[in-house]
Amino acid sequence: MSEYHGNAHVGGPAQTHELAKLMITKVAVGPMDNNAYLLRCRQTDEQVLIDAANEADTLLQLIGDGGLARVITTHQHQDHWEALAEVVARTGATTVAGRHDADGIPVPTDQLADDGDQIAVGRCSLRVIHIKGHTPGSIALVYDDPDGAPHVFTGDSLFPGGVGNTDGDKERFTSLIDDVETKLFGTLPDETWVYPGHGSDTTLGTERPHVAEWRERGW
Repeated sequence: MSEYHGNAHVGGPAQTHELAKLMITKVAVGPMDNNAYLLRCRQTDEQVLIDAANEADTLLQLIGDGGLARVITTHQHQDHWEALAEVVARTGATTVAGRHDADGIPVPTDQLADDGDQIAVGRCSLRVIHIKGHTPGSIALVYDDPDGAPHVFTGDSLFPGGVGNTDGDKERFTSLIDDVETKLFGTLPDETWVYPGHGSDTTLGTERPHVAEWRERGW
């Protein structure tokens, strides 16, 4: 296994997390320092991209000649889909997004994702978790690694140090932290690796002791 620390930065090299059955490559792109993740099944070489955020040329270079089966958009905010149209045009990939956010993404969504759905990455699979609050239809994606700890791609719903932005809306914040606490912290172990939509990676175990503090502070 190569060393992976998950601290990608715009203009810097991609980071690859080598798992037994899945390769996860992280790259940071665009003016808002977005993370994009290319997943490749080690048995079939099928590739799936999570968030075609920006810098289509960077993403296409990462994809290479291996083709792209699907692009999953974690939520409808513009900084997470600015390269989507070009990536899809160049690869023919199927587009996937949460059912309640698809209308906010200008590239048509081919596959609407609901809570509990499974999305294939070759012989691997991602489990969809609907997390309402940052947007109405945000989704997190869990790879339940049969050879190790789970891995979760959280979009902008969970970061190191807190949940995503809810613009001071108490109802949205309550929805978000309830879903994060119940559906992520409540079902996944401490060793779960967290890949957020911006910034560095973390683990649920690192963040778990602070959830009550986040709820108390209200953001």
